[in-house]
Amino acid sequence: MPEVGLLGGIPEAPIAALHARLVERAAERGLLDVAYRSLDTAVGSLLLAATPAGLVSVTFDGRDPAATLERLSTALSPRVLEAPARLDDAARRLEALIAGRARAFDGPLDLALARGFGRDVVERLREIPYGETRSYAQVAAAAGSPRAVRAVGTACRRNPLPIAIPCHRVVRSDGALGQYAGGVEAKRLLLDIEAAPGG
Repeated sequence: MPEVGLLGGIPEAPIAALHARLVERAAERGLLDVAYRSLDTAVGSLLLAATPAGLVSVTFDGRDPAATLERLSTALSPRVLEAPARLDDAARRLEALIAGRARAFDGPLDLALARGFGRDVVERLREIPYGETRSYAQVAAAAGSPRAVRAVGTACRRNPLPIAIPCHRVVRSDGALGQYAGGVEAKRLLLDIEAAPGG
C-alpha cells in the first residue's frame, strides 16, 4: 500500500512529483528567487539557500528551518521554495570542505545578507588562509576598525555563509576558540580538519 501524504490522502510519490513540477515551472517563469535544501554533515544538519547569483545562506538548523526561512523571505524575497537539485553543486562543495578534500569554496556566492560593517568583516574573513587562524582583534584591525573587536565577534556570529566563508578561523587572542554559530565542537572539528597533515 503506498505511503499516504498529508495533503488530502494523496500518496507521497505524486506529491513529490507535483512539487518538482512546481519548482521547475516557477524557475521557468522567473518566480523562484530563493531555493533551499537541507544537508546532513559531520558538523550538523545545515540549511542551504541560494539565489540565482549563488549560495546566499548556510545555517545550522537544517532540521528545523522555519525561523531561517522566515528571515530569508523577509530579507530577500517571499518567493522561497525547496529545490534541492538547484543546490546540489553547492552541497558537494561544502561537503568537500568539511571532509578536508577542498581548501576553499570556489562556487558562486551571493553576499546580499552581509551588510554594513558585517560585510567588511566577511570580506576580511575570506582573506584568512586555509589552516591558519586570526584573532578577533586582528580581523578588526584588518577591517579598519581596530577597536571594534566585539563587533567583529557579532559579525562572525552573523556570517551568512559559515564554512564557505571561514569565520571558524577567527579565535580569541588567548587562543580559546570563542563562539561559533554551529557550536564550539563544530568549530573545533573544522579547525582540526584544516590542521591535519595533508589538510
